[in-house]
Amino acid sequence: MNTNARPRRSVLYMPGSNARALEKGRSLPADALIMDLEDAVAPAAKGEARGLVLEALEAGGYGHREIVIRVNGLDTPWGYDDLIMAARANADAVLLPKVESADMVRRAEAILRAAGAPDSLAIWCMMETPRGILHAEEIADASRRLEVLVMGTSDLAKDLHCAHTEMRLPMLHSLSTCILAARAAGLAILDGVHLDLNDDEGFRESCRAGQEMGFDGKTLIHPKTIGVANEVFAPSEEDVAWGRKIIDAYKEAVAKGSAVVLVDGKLIENLHVEGAERIVKLVEAIEDRDSV
Repeated sequence: MNTNARPRRSVLYMPGSNARALEKGRSLPADALIMDLEDAVAPAAKGEARGLVLEALEAGGYGHREIVIRVNGLDTPWGYDDLIMAARANADAVLLPKVESADMVRRAEAILRAAGAPDSLAIWCMMETPRGILHAEEIADASRRLEVLVMGTSDLAKDLHCAHTEMRLPMLHSLSTCILAARAAGLAILDGVHLDLNDDEGFRESCRAGQEMGFDGKTLIHPKTIGVANEVFAPSEEDVAWGRKIIDAYKEAVAKGSAVVLVDGKLIENLHVEGAERIVKLVEAIEDRDSV
């Protein structure tokens, strides 16, 4: 599946040390689950969490959900063993924290490959430090395994010494830089988390703003936010109907030897059709997933 047509509307972080949470993940309507061995796990519980995640993935039962393991950094005592486990687990991707260079990605990839990771195991990269943002373009082009950039806005705000405001204006340049890097490399990109679980309206607005900026979905910290993220980041019925209409009209025009066509008074060219095809493929993938 095209990276940008795979549903990643809702991507939920789950503590790798919480067996009940890992079990609950099998029934949640999230598009993807990040089984976290890094920030969500205390140092004393790192080894136990690694074992719990491996056990959960060996048991399976996660259905259509894309399964990602966030490992600890290779500059920690746990990162290497995390990657070895992830290479052999039944996961879809490995999420690398605090990526700051292409070399960091290639080093992790070499460890995964040496450990026998299948070619299908993708790499995701956390973009959460000033140096990482400055090197976003080289990171996005670092590996054929790389599929997704993930914004870590909490760590980024800390390092920038900026306020994590409702409109996130202090981080707008960083967010836009990573979106540009992702799209230039043909990658998907996920927005950072919304920390206030009591602010339902603020969360919806954060999703809406992220969708308008071009993010494919939202990273989440609580299951109760999945429904809104799925709703906001899914194409609307109107957009899908319009997309299908202009695709059909353009095909007819091309068959008659024309490269442009008017639909409801609007000039339609190939660039509009490409965008419409992406939207239609995305909603069809969501429909296929929901029908299972």
